[in-house]
Amino acid sequence: MDGTGSTANPYVISVEPPACEDVRGCFSAGDGISFDESTGVISARPSADEGNGVSFGSDGGLLVPASEVSCEDVRPCFSAGDGLTYDEATGEFGPDFSADAGNNLTTGSDGGLYVPTGAATVSAACGLTGDGSGGSPLAAAVGTWSLPCDVTANAGQVYCDANGVLRSEPRGMANFYSFSETREYANLPVPSGQDQPGDHFEFEVTNPDPCRPALAVIEREADVDFVLPANGGGAAYGHGTDEMYYVDNQGNAVSDDVHAHTTKVFALATPLAPGETRMLTFDVTLGRGKGGATYNRIQAFIRCLLISL
Repeated sequence: MDGTGSTANPYVISVEPPACEDVRGCFSAGDGISFDESTGVISARPSADEGNGVSFGSDGGLLVPASEVSCEDVRPCFSAGDGLTYDEATGEFGPDFSADAGNNLTTGSDGGLYVPTGAATVSAACGLTGDGSGGSPLAAAVGTWSLPCDVTANAGQVYCDANGVLRSEPRGMANFYSFSETREYANLPVPSGQDQPGDHFEFEVTNPDPCRPALAVIEREADVDFVLPANGGGAAYGHGTDEMYYVDNQGNAVSDDVHAHTTKVFALATPLAPGETRMLTFDVTLGRGKGGATYNRIQAFIRCLLISL
């Protein structure tokens, strides 16, 4: 002990630290721990029992190596309950879709469970297949396109009317119109020039289709009675500028009411628009009259076939 005990020089008690050999005997090791009194090192003590997996790792820490467990060993530990399927061979779980009628549950494009919005179960009906469920979606019952042309470019379409009823394209129409008239004349002279006016005939036709234009196929007929004096009386008639018939009397007697019936068929260049009314005309022409030839009757026919498809 140093110092005099005064304020300026207090007592100081000095204590020497104990030696390691003196204190190590105060410690001992319990279960799982080892203690070396000579060195003072305390460490973990793995058991020597057979099958112990505890050891020291490369960093000196305790190590229990991971055991090798096969999938085949583990898979029997699992099974599938309601709503799931389980394949022990692959270890794969999946959804189990009920076979009850009306089930709309299905699998979406991302693999998740999916119930289509507004999905409904329906009874089988004409023109439909499926019941609206996920496994049997509702679809139109369609036939197989068996024609050589392309269905997209050539097939008709189906439409929904104001009452929600499916409708096909309008039905095709074919309508026939006929006009005929016979006119008598007082043995008028046949003009000497070619394709001269004889008489004019006309009548109206209407396309009854409210949806589509109609192709007009026209058939015109004419018959003209000529009186041809003997020794060179001659005459001709035509459909407009198309001369159809010529006759020349080289005999010694008058030829009365000489005639021939001619026909011409053609289509109007412009179809009739839906509901359109059009005047069809026919000009019977006369010409090449000679030797005092006359005419006393003209019979005209105009027939029209309107086709809308």
